[in-house]
Amino acid sequence: MVLSDDSPPEAPELEVSRWFNTPSPLTLAGMRGEVVAIEAFQMLCPGCVLHGIPQAKRLHAAFGDELRVIGLHTVFEHHDAMQPVSLEAFLHEFGVGFPVGVDAHDEVGGPPVTMQRYGLRGTPSLVLVDRAGRVRFERLGQVDDLELGSHVTRLLDEAPPPTHGDP
Repeated sequence: MVLSDDSPPEAPELEVSRWFNTPSPLTLAGMRGEVVAIEAFQMLCPGCVLHGIPQAKRLHAAFGDELRVIGLHTVFEHHDAMQPVSLEAFLHEFGVGFPVGVDAHDEVGGPPVTMQRYGLRGTPSLVLVDRAGRVRFERLGQVDDLELGSHVTRLLDEAPPPTHGDP
């Protein structure tokens, strides 16, 4: 779903219990001023393995430092099989080099916190957050590369939001 540019919603903060591929925890507030792509996935999700993760890797390679690509391992089924040690091996085997956070849970076996905050219906899901910290694109399932590249390029071409003290 492409969200309206008129008044897009503020992106909810990520609730992550553990990070991989980053020396320190990441927050959307700390990435304000950057365009962020969030790939929500599960390592046992065929669509994630076949489409979501490879596409996130292509985004990371194509846009480099211009676009912040974040993986969000958002487990809502098969909890016992998808532990951090398994995720670490998965990230290594699939060559995922961008930061990946494990979506936190309020209760054992319940839906992940960030997934709930964003109203995501499943995986793979892709969310684009603009420089002002607003959700500008959200899609469940496979996203066409050309369509996604167009959305990312438009967001990168937008002027950064004014900083505190700017007129």
